[in-house]
Amino acid sequence: MHTTRIAIVGAGLAGLYAAYLLEQRGITDYVVLEARERVGGRISSLVPEAARASEAFDLGPSWFWPGFQHALGALVESLGLPSFAQHETGDMVVERSHQMPPVRMQGFANQPPSMRLQGGMQALIDALRQRVESSRLHTGQVVKSMSLTGSGNVALECASGQRYSAQHVLLALPPRLAAQSIAFTPPLPERLAHQWANTATWMAPHGKYVALYATPFWREVQLSGEARSLIGPLGEIHDASHPDGHAALFGFFSLPASARAQIGDEALRQHCRAQLARLFGPEAANPTRDVIKDWAQEPFTATHADQQPSQHHGMAPPVRAADGPWQPCLTGIGSEWGEQYAGYLAGAIEAAERGVADVLAK
Repeated sequence: MHTTRIAIVGAGLAGLYAAYLLEQRGITDYVVLEARERVGGRISSLVPEAARASEAFDLGPSWFWPGFQHALGALVESLGLPSFAQHETGDMVVERSHQMPPVRMQGFANQPPSMRLQGGMQALIDALRQRVESSRLHTGQVVKSMSLTGSGNVALECASGQRYSAQHVLLALPPRLAAQSIAFTPPLPERLAHQWANTATWMAPHGKYVALYATPFWREVQLSGEARSLIGPLGEIHDASHPDGHAALFGFFSLPASARAQIGDEALRQHCRAQLARLFGPEAANPTRDVIKDWAQEPFTATHADQQPSQHHGMAPPVRAADGPWQPCLTGIGSEWGEQYAGYLAGAIEAAERGVADVLAK
């Protein structure tokens, strides 16, 4: 059994940032346990062939708002990551029914602007990973159980058979996933387990479609690349192009997860191409590459309870038990535990900062 001071469960943004904060403070007695064979969690990217290193297309979150998400903005700046504003210049397209053709209407720009990173959000993950000692990061480790030992430590057992002992555990995964996939001995307090299990995992029910093109041809006719549709299969579409690089459109599916699973990816891609052609012209029907990322099918993101979408960001649940044996040694730091930006990337930053500060204070 590997013994450590701190075990971080999950190597998404929250987990990697927590490890980075520990490294910044000279603390190296920790491990990061990640269920997937890759790091990043809900941050995942498509990198087209022959693309520049700075080009990647987000299959998960794309935007951040440094104008008011100050901690995340400061982190991006401190890591030296170039950013650019989401393209919103031009008209948007709206389709309301099969009986009516799509219509153009004046677009709108967000203020402050929605910002994207060169290299996609994967650039943030890569920058943090480079600053975390690789020997302390273990992928392919699905934590199945946690139990309290007589000494007050937490024993973690992975599906691989690997076992760890930690004085404190930082849960850098969605509360619902933690409550439903990890066996706790003794059980978590009933009220806490209920609150975690009833916290929707933001964007877990959703799927995203990305189509790459040689040029952003829609801009030539003063379209922004933004569209809304009551027909689908995509309900909301945006320009995902990189400055002076590959052009792209992306959209969020309006179809529920169960319908997407029945239709299948290949048929869905055909429907998406047909929809983009309706909205942006026949050239949109022939992307150089297109992909679907269905987060509802990701077992390390979504549970059965996440198959139905939540309409809003929920309130953050408690990060720890109010009392009892788990209170001093288990803290939630995933993005849903962010007090101000629960579910957003900025929520992962604020929850990780608070969790690490609490651990070090003890």
